[in-house]
Amino acid sequence: MLHQLLSPVPFAQVLTALLLAILFLQSGLDKVFDYSGNLSWLQSHFAKSPLRSQVKVMLIVVTVAEVLAGVLALVGAGQLAMTGQKSWAMWGAQLAALDIVLLFLGQRVAKDYAGAAALVPYFILCIGNVLLLTL
Repeated sequence: MLHQLLSPVPFAQVLTALLLAILFLQSGLDKVFDYSGNLSWLQSHFAKSPLRSQVKVMLIVVTVAEVLAGVLALVGAGQLAMTGQKSWAMWGAQLAALDIVLLFLGQRVAKDYAGAAALVPYFILCIGNVLLLTL
């Protein structure tokens, strides 16, 4: 398996899954461990938007999606490295892409166009990983 893992496509699949795992676990766990700080910031961020009354629900949904995407990607990286199977990594990449779309929507509604634009590279990474995992 190590020989296959060092081939370019499997190598890229594992490292991309690991990158998504780090990205989404760190972001999601930050929201878990600093829930009140994140809630406070988001309430002020969405204060003048139509979503202002939904901030708590949005934070919970995004937090669950981020942690779950990170766990799926981490398990997927291990699965890829050990067996070459791609299912968990694919689920992680797909959930990560969906989470970025949710975040992007929130940023656009809040009229934080720079924040929305900053999410585009992450979305490209997620979609790139989805496509890479089809090889």
